[in-house]
Amino acid sequence: MKIKVFTAGGTIDKMYSEEKGTLNFSFGKQAVKELSENKVRLNFEYDIERLLAKDSLEMTDEDRQLIRKACEGAVADKILITHGTDTMINTAEVLSTIPNKTIVLTGASQPYKFRESDAEFNVGVAIGALNTLDNGVHICMNGRVYQWDKCEKRSDGWFVDKE
Repeated sequence: MKIKVFTAGGTIDKMYSEEKGTLNFSFGKQAVKELSENKVRLNFEYDIERLLAKDSLEMTDEDRQLIRKACEGAVADKILITHGTDTMINTAEVLSTIPNKTIVLTGASQPYKFRESDAEFNVGVAIGALNTLDNGVHICMNGRVYQWDKCEKRSDGWFVDKE
């Protein structure tokens, strides 16, 4: 199995500014890159590429087309995208008509660097899902795997089944 990983920014990759005591809107090393280099032993080929380093609320239609073009051009048929959770479903919709690829989007409610972060868990669930899912676009958040159009993000930050 070979997975192409694209990073687009979002809370998962945000840096914390100790000087200001706030989240800094700059982005350091991608969380998924740190995980793959320092924390887990992965038994498959993968390649990580940063496409964007943005808060998802600042993403434009052009940004989503950039992500789409990268997915369409990827040699691998299994793609993981780390993305901000606020507009993850919007990006999934843009990707939903790409044929012959399994695409999973995930992110985190807290930056990877925070001890309370769900980043490692969400990335792990997403990679596991890529091993078993059929082609299509999926969201992996909060321990669940959703078809992109069958979930929604509630105001409290949880992804749930769409009502």
